[in-house]
Amino acid sequence: MEISYILNELGEDRENYFNAVAPPIMQSSNFVFKRVDDLSRALRDEMQGYLYSRGLNPTVEMLRKKLAALDGAEDCLVWSSGAAAIFAGILTNVKSGDHIVSVKAPYTWAQRTFDVILPRFGVTTTYIDGTKIENWEQATRHNTTLFYLESPNSWDFALQDIRAVAAIAKKKNIVTMIDNSYCTPLYQRPIELGIDLSMQTATKYIGGHSDVLGGVLSGSKAMIKRIFDSEYLNIGSGIQPFNAWLLIRGLRTLSARLDRISNTTKEVVAFLKMHPKIEEVLFPFDESFPQYELAKKQMRGACGLFTIVIKTRKREAIVKFCESLKHILMAVSWGGHESLVIPKCCGIAPIDFDPGNKEHRYIRMYMGMEDAPYLISDLEQALSLVE
Repeated sequence: MEISYILNELGEDRENYFNAVAPPIMQSSNFVFKRVDDLSRALRDEMQGYLYSRGLNPTVEMLRKKLAALDGAEDCLVWSSGAAAIFAGILTNVKSGDHIVSVKAPYTWAQRTFDVILPRFGVTTTYIDGTKIENWEQATRHNTTLFYLESPNSWDFALQDIRAVAAIAKKKNIVTMIDNSYCTPLYQRPIELGIDLSMQTATKYIGGHSDVLGGVLSGSKAMIKRIFDSEYLNIGSGIQPFNAWLLIRGLRTLSARLDRISNTTKEVVAFLKMHPKIEEVLFPFDESFPQYELAKKQMRGACGLFTIVIKTRKREAIVKFCESLKHILMAVSWGGHESLVIPKCCGIAPIDFDPGNKEHRYIRMYMGMEDAPYLISDLEQALSLVE
């Protein structure tokens, strides 16, 4: 299916809404029935029609069709945040006494689920270096039901060999779930590589304007129906119609935004690699990246997120650099129109800062929609102040 068709036409039955070019927001919480039998069917299975917008909603349905098609999946569900999507995807695939194998240092709220919530119900998690395929085999137990991947990671961009991990899981009848937020389905399609559940935070590149939250879970019809009937309806954290409409709007320019951001990032990375005050640049599509060949094999591209290490051992110098940027904003997340910076040390107490630990000196950069020379100039002036 052509991307242009998915982004601009799929699911948009304009004759149903007065032939409007832009789809309406079906804000209704409730839907009426003329026949008792029709209402009875909807009550028995909310996925068969519109009953109550906690379940299905016409605006959300349009978004679901587009996002599932982008992922190459049979179906998907859209949540109010990426964290909600992660929680539901994990919860639906474990029961008391089960075991999970996860990449080390996953997204904060995935790790919180593994470390704080699931142990209350007797579910344990083993964290591994997911870059080594043998670790997945070795960590698997008789009660392992879920492999959790995040490729690339959003700080050091560690990759997993997605196809190989999926093959191990299928052999052992283990469900696989991946956080694909870094790439989006335009740059990586985990379902095609054998993954059961592909998650992405629509808050980032799908929305693209830093004004809406969302999370996506894509997979088989059977898996999505299973999640819908339990976690989706019970937790009640499905996306609201207005936010779904904002994500549809964001999808219109997704390809163009990713192209521009990727091109800008290449220019900025090239500048930083040559700068005398930069020790290292971590970016999956740079030839110096340790897993560059794997990145080229399973990713179609890399967008605006990378990490730099400044040639300094001082926390104060890192702080000085970040606070001296005039146009690159300091904030979490990524994927919007604005360029961002966040130092790893902001999550580390000053007394615990270890200059010998390179990760403590990481500074994550995100390149947005600004012109490359504009961003390079800002970086240059901030770096000039670092001693």
